[in-house]
Amino acid sequence: MSPVRLILAFALTLGGLFAWGPAAADADNAACPALFQHEVRKLHSKDDVDLCPLTAGKVVLVVNTASQCGFTPQFKGLEALYKAYRDEGLVVLGFPSDAFRQELDDEGATAKVCYVNYGVTFPMMATSRVRGAEANPVFQALNRAAGEPEWNFNKYLVSRDGEVLRHFPSSAKPRGGELEAAVQAALR
Repeated sequence: MSPVRLILAFALTLGGLFAWGPAAADADNAACPALFQHEVRKLHSKDDVDLCPLTAGKVVLVVNTASQCGFTPQFKGLEALYKAYRDEGLVVLGFPSDAFRQELDDEGATAKVCYVNYGVTFPMMATSRVRGAEANPVFQALNRAAGEPEWNFNKYLVSRDGEVLRHFPSSAKPRGGELEAAVQAALR
C-alpha cells in the first residue's frame, strides 16, 4: 500500500471505521476509476503523485499541454475554470507533451511557463507521451475511449465514476462555452 493510501486508511479509522490492509486498498481502488489507478511524476519534481486520492469522487478534466503553442494562453482559462469549480468537485490535470513539437526540452522552463507565467495551481504532471503505444497510461485509456489528441490542449472530461464523457478539441475555450457547460452538467 502506498504511503498516501496508508494515511487515508488510517484517517478512516478516526471516524470509527476500521480500514486496513488489502481490504482498504480494494476500497480505495473501488472509489478510484481504473483510468486513474496510477502514480505519475509531478512536473519538474522527483516526487510522484498518486492519482487515486487526487481524483476519487471528482469530475476530472485531463488536458495535454504544451508551453510553446498558440493555445498556451488557455492555461489562464483552465486555471480560472479550476478555481471556479474545484470546491464543487472538479480537478484539472495537466500533462505536458512534446507530441506536436511545441513543448520545451527543459521541465524547469515548462514549470516556469505554467506556474510563473500563468499562475497554474492545478496538478501538472511531468512531460510524457500522449499518443501512440508509448502514451502514458492515463492517455492510453483516454485514447481508447475517446480518440487521441489531434493537437495540444485537447481536453477530456471524465465523470466521477471514471466514464469519459467527452473529448474537446484544442479550440474549446475553458470558460464561457460548451466545455464549461459540460463541466457544470457533470458536477450536478
